[in-house]
Amino acid sequence: MNPHHASSVAAPGIALRCYGAIEETDVHDFHQIVLGLDGEMVMTVDGVGERIDPRSAWLIPAGARHDYAGIGENRLLVLDLPAAALAVPERLFDTARAVRIDPALTQLVREIASQAQRSDTPAHGTHASADPRARRFHWDASAQLCAAVLAQAGIAGSDAFEAAAGLDFARVDRWLRAHLAEPLRIADLAAHCGFGMRRFHQLFIEAFGETPHRYLQRLRLDTSLMLLADPRLSLTHIALEVGFGDQSAFTHAFTRRFGFAPGQWRALPAH
Repeated sequence: MNPHHASSVAAPGIALRCYGAIEETDVHDFHQIVLGLDGEMVMTVDGVGERIDPRSAWLIPAGARHDYAGIGENRLLVLDLPAAALAVPERLFDTARAVRIDPALTQLVREIASQAQRSDTPAHGTHASADPRARRFHWDASAQLCAAVLAQAGIAGSDAFEAAAGLDFARVDRWLRAHLAEPLRIADLAAHCGFGMRRFHQLFIEAFGETPHRYLQRLRLDTSLMLLADPRLSLTHIALEVGFGDQSAFTHAFTRRFGFAPGQWRALPAH
């Protein structure tokens, strides 16, 4: 079996798209983040309409009908997120929302769009699995975008939205990312959020769609993708940096998830 066929995890997809003036409609079984790049487009999701420009984005839940049309010349960066592809709190997609994006995320969108334009990789992650170079591009870029979206202050929405959700998932995600190298102590994280252990565990599953340990495992591997892009970091350093006991444990988990060993992944052209 070829190594890149070994992974059963559906790959995320990155695509540069331009939209015409004639309105179109779509519904799909994966989450989507549509990020403005150049020009404008109008999108209506579940009856709520907003213009998307280079300083905004739409978060579209799986199964949500969305109608869209371009306004003049436009380009957008679209991130497709199949279930369990990346460590993203499920509650981020509880409802369709248009959000403003900060300058750091705007700059990252431009950088990834530039990489996609220079690359001849397929447009969608689902078509990229047979092309190892494309597979790495889609995973790496998607992990960077998801990390940036969750790092943006206020991306979770209003205080009322967070209060209704019961757990500030963006804050929890940031805490986990800051403590990847340490063993997960649920009691510490629960106390950080102001909850007892049992209540926190229940709220975590409601917000993230899985247990803290399962989410953290995916988060560790997502982060390792970004660290592997730095050739100065050894595999052992990366393994310890993201919380694995040794390089062997890291290699086993990484290969099972992505279909390549970390060293093989690093050897692939980035784009």
